[in-house]
Amino acid sequence: MGVFFSLLSTAYYMPKLYFGSVPATIASKSAASSKTVERINLRDFLQLRCPSLFEEFRPAWWLRSGHLQTGYCVLGDFSKIDKVEYDRTLLRTLDGGTIGIDSTPPAQERTLKEDTPIIVVLHGLTGGSHESYVRSILAPACTPVEQGGLGYRGIVVNFRGCAGVPLTSPQLYSALYTDDIRVAVMYIHKQYPRAPLIGIGFSLGANVLTRYLAEEGEKSRLVAGLISWVPVFPRLVQHADGTFAFSLSSRFFHRHVYSSGMAQNLQKLMGRHSKALAQFPDSPAWKAAQTVAAKKSMSLIEFDDTVTCVCGGSYPPFPFATAYDYYHAASSHRVLGGIRVPFLALNSDDDPIASNMPIGEADNGFVVLGLTKGGGHLGWFEAGKHFGQVDRWIRKPVLEWIRAMGEDFVPEGERGQPTHEVDGFLKQIGRDDIGCKEIEGGGHVVGVEGEEGLLAGL
Repeated sequence: MGVFFSLLSTAYYMPKLYFGSVPATIASKSAASSKTVERINLRDFLQLRCPSLFEEFRPAWWLRSGHLQTGYCVLGDFSKIDKVEYDRTLLRTLDGGTIGIDSTPPAQERTLKEDTPIIVVLHGLTGGSHESYVRSILAPACTPVEQGGLGYRGIVVNFRGCAGVPLTSPQLYSALYTDDIRVAVMYIHKQYPRAPLIGIGFSLGANVLTRYLAEEGEKSRLVAGLISWVPVFPRLVQHADGTFAFSLSSRFFHRHVYSSGMAQNLQKLMGRHSKALAQFPDSPAWKAAQTVAAKKSMSLIEFDDTVTCVCGGSYPPFPFATAYDYYHAASSHRVLGGIRVPFLALNSDDDPIASNMPIGEADNGFVVLGLTKGGGHLGWFEAGKHFGQVDRWIRKPVLEWIRAMGEDFVPEGERGQPTHEVDGFLKQIGRDDIGCKEIEGGGHVVGVEGEEGLLAGL
């Protein structure tokens, strides 16, 4: 009887994986270091190369709920683990904006081969390369092989105004705007044309990555993608009395903790750039910044209504009339069908910010949806070897996926549209409206410093 209940318990905590009705067939090396290439469907590939996805995840008993998992991600002290240092490069976009590209290992630390796989990371709402969830992946992935790591290169794309990147234009960033990641990936591919680029997105960055891959389709410069968050934004829910509210505002705790906390981060981030935005007195962004500064507190919906709807992108469909219109347009589960590279989306069933996995909404053989029993938002903390210690379960399947896509998977076809330089800007032929170039600034970044005053882990 004990064995029976043990098997039931194991099955209960086993991640649920959802594949397309016909999983994509991909090219893969038959064995490590082998030159023989075979065709294999994505389901069988994952079973061979990512065994952690088929093993149980049990949340630490003292972090049983999604709220506790998420709270520990935000409030836990991760400053002494997974330390990562970066070289920062600043890119000026054609519209005058600035993106921060943080690369590890730093050049002075060691030199990597030109074809070393590169992990391209997109962070969460107000995060950056300093976030613990970013470092938890890059620390082991970028550690030398002889020290037990993968020996890869990691590059974090910091959004405009995040992680100490200056704000130099009246346009901010959003879950819908993909041209910044597009030009960043163009730049990275130009610097390392022989390296496979593997995209990873967290929270808001997950939505941006999903949309980018869907828009690029077969021409994506990223050979694979993995996201940690369901690419579905807050939706309307109906109360018993027939009234409607946004999902993050429909319950007291969600409204006063998650919605308020994320808005507080955004308010502080915008306040830091008030002098920069004042240089554009006629812009919607400056007017929005003044409105935000006049409010002691806001909800996420109120912030997006005031700011993101009007300056989260520089061309249609921006501006939006309401936050709901923005969320409806930004939710990338509707574009999953356009992805043409191996793509894994991982989420927990108790994520308090977004747990509505879009199962069955896109039958795409390249897309795999994974749902765990517990884990919260960007948490997945399980009990460690020592009492009171926790480990992040998610780093195991993510590192397996990264290694599989960097060393076993064999990308086919050309990656990306051709580029050229015009007036010093790197541009994609046929897209004269976007481009980037290196500018002065940047320097050395220690990835455990973070952004003082902002809630981490969101």
